[in-house]
Amino acid sequence: MTDKRLEKIKNVANQRQGNLTVVLNNVHDPHNIGAVLRTCDSVGIKEIYVLYDDDRLSKKNIELGKRAASSARKWVDVYLYFDVKKCFEDIKKKYKFIYGTHLSTKSVSLHELNLAESVAIVFGNEHAGISEKVLGFLDGNFIIPQVGMVQSLNISVSVAVTLYEALRQREKLQMYKDNNTQTASQKAELIDDYVSRHENKYKGKKMKIIE
Repeated sequence: MTDKRLEKIKNVANQRQGNLTVVLNNVHDPHNIGAVLRTCDSVGIKEIYVLYDDDRLSKKNIELGKRAASSARKWVDVYLYFDVKKCFEDIKKKYKFIYGTHLSTKSVSLHELNLAESVAIVFGNEHAGISEKVLGFLDGNFIIPQVGMVQSLNISVSVAVTLYEALRQREKLQMYKDNNTQTASQKAELIDDYVSRHENKYKGKKMKIIE
């Protein structure tokens, strides 16, 4: 490994945001999942959750998830769930608030959210949105402001718009530098992990499937 590559790995690991993540609920399109993972990597997210709770789906989606996450998963870990309650119990152990993109009478604008706090952001699938089973676990709903005739965005675009708003807020508070959300030991551990991935031809960790 060159010194330049090692320095990049250190910079990336040091700026990972330990209190920000994404949850994808019943997202089927592998291209969308891959695009989401690349955006997550670009804004410093180190792990995401993929949840399938639609009874019409089966665990064949494990292979779908693996294919979708094949490239960006080198640097972003993916946790795959089929149990809604278990998924959000685990998320709540690590993240304080859970917000979802869902239109309701209590929904607020994306720009009203505090995305600098510890938060998991839920996005529904390409057609039906967030499932009824998941809505009960949300602490709040938000919408992305739009003024066009078609009031919808592709799921990967919605994620990108939302996460770059989070990046804007966090950069303003210098959370990628002086006020980083990781401890020194967490940074060191992540650097070692990323070095190992690089040395193993950029292979990421295997997707963790939670039964």
